[in-house]
Amino acid sequence: MKLVPGNYSSPASRATLLHDNVTEPWQQEIIDFLQHWFDDSDYVEVKTSGSTGEPKLIQLPKTTMLRSAQLTNRFFGLQPRSVALLCLPASYIAGKMMLVRAIAGNYILHAVAPSANPFATEELPALDFSAITPYQLLHSAGDLPRRNITNIIVGGSPVTPAMEELTAEWPVALYETFGMTETASHIALRRFNGKEASASFQTLEGVRLSLDDRSCLVIDAPHLHNEQLITNDLVELVDNYSFRWLGRADRVINSGGIKIFPEQVERKLESVIDLPFFISSKPHESLGQQVVLVLECDDLQEELKAELLERIKPELGRYELPGQLLCIPRFVYSTGNKVLRAETLKLHN
Repeated sequence: MKLVPGNYSSPASRATLLHDNVTEPWQQEIIDFLQHWFDDSDYVEVKTSGSTGEPKLIQLPKTTMLRSAQLTNRFFGLQPRSVALLCLPASYIAGKMMLVRAIAGNYILHAVAPSANPFATEELPALDFSAITPYQLLHSAGDLPRRNITNIIVGGSPVTPAMEELTAEWPVALYETFGMTETASHIALRRFNGKEASASFQTLEGVRLSLDDRSCLVIDAPHLHNEQLITNDLVELVDNYSFRWLGRADRVINSGGIKIFPEQVERKLESVIDLPFFISSKPHESLGQQVVLVLECDDLQEELKAELLERIKPELGRYELPGQLLCIPRFVYSTGNKVLRAETLKLHN
């Protein structure tokens, strides 16, 4: 399925879809979005991921989405001669924004069924740009490096140290995204492979950053209609245009007066623990909160728990070491494959 540029003078000719027969739900999602994009409404209804609370529908102005698309196109030098790949569902903001970018840049967009490895097909042309999830990155490791692709953005969940190591020598330039549904995709990018790899996110053109009194990120972006967006993301601000992400303010653990960022602990353990896991906390009589390691597994024997704690101890600081291990047979996941932590913890007796 391919979206090719039209003359954009009328709704009927703004875009042409080349396909055999629209028989798959993912194809219909693309057509439904394009029809809505070119109707008379001023906004698009999109659903938030639900990773930090209940998923909700919000109304994104089409002008906001268009300006965001233009910022990304300028950053990557995408022009009418460019070719991009859509391999994400058009029912969510990441897929919708790939369509808007192609419309804004007047370039060709190839669309394939969303899958774990969208690069397995031999029919893909040379590509200038695509967007994928970390899950797709890992499952495409055998095919993606041999493809002729210039730039890929990776978002939906954090890029791990193991992913950075895996992709270090890949010829394609890989960027981790920072953004949210409310910002119509990313407002900052971090190159995480190759010689230009960085630990810091850099903002897109015109986006300016500051901190609130919680040390959480505040975003001023031209496509947000001059409204400040106050986030719940704790960051180390390098300057007004770059930062290092520390974690979510609502997840910070205060153990004996020491602040612990679960996401930073998880990065340290990612290469040590083979099971799906996350760091959380439980109330503690003297510490206030105690660090807890939550594992997706059937209940472990005490000897195995002790063995695991000994294995992770060298990787962690004194206050980061979990005081308890919880085993939950099956985590609760969002449709975007993010672990819903609060819902998962409710499953523990």
